Amino acid sequence: MTSSWVMVPGLAEAPEEFGEVLSLLSGSDVQVLDPWLTPITAPVSELRRGRTLPVGLLGHSIGGLAVLRWALTHPGEVDRLVLIDSSLTSETGWWWLYPGTVGDRVVRSVLRGLGRFGVPQLTGTTARRLLIRLGSMRNNDLLPRTTARLRYGAAGSWLLFWDELTGSWELAAEVGRLLESPPAVLPPTVVLVATGGSSRFTANGWLAGQRALAARLNATVEILPDSAHLVHLDRPDAIAKAVTSF
Repeated sequence: MTSSWVMVPGLAEAPEEFGEVLSLLSGSDVQVLDPWLTPITAPVSELRRGRTLPVGLLGHSIGGLAVLRWALTHPGEVDRLVLIDSSLTSETGWWWLYPGTVGDRVVRSVLRGLGRFGVPQLTGTTARRLLIRLGSMRNNDLLPRTTARLRYGAAGSWLLFWDELTGSWELAAEVGRLLESPPAVLPPTVVLVATGGSSRFTANGWLAGQRALAARLNATVEILPDSAHLVHLDRPDAIAKAVTSF
């Protein structure tokens, strides 16, 4: 049985956002990765550093791709897997913005300039509030204002988010290749799919993609029509239930 869990957040998410999930799982050992210290798209060797293995993994959005890579490349280290409205392997972005391209260098230059002029400090928390409003039906931001200013108003925050976004495109392609010949034995997996709120506009295609992913993993699918993409804010109970169901 799993003695501990590692939660890997999605793009531009902070560990503090998962407070309600942790409260519901107060009897379990759940560690939330801090993307400001360890990038979501970092190699598995960095994600697992200092962890007691095996572990259960929870991944939201691009964090879902990160935990999938971990489970597919080191199946003996993962004994339970929960994908929370995970990004799909088809989300490989635009080649002309991949790391190292001219487009990528231009974007980085612009973001560094904005950071030097203090634009993230002026608008970072506002941008975050907009993301919460669009991505959550409850519109319940658990991040204290002071913490939001420190994280999203930092000069390098937008560059960090760009690194994670472009890294997730390469990660999606890698996971797609790994799924073509997966390990013979995969950990029991639950796939949570949000189809409510702003997610309802693309729900049919999104659900089809999630079902196809679940089929490759022999996973159980749970549809959440009362949750938008930020499931940890709208339906923390669904995440807790997926963990305790194991």
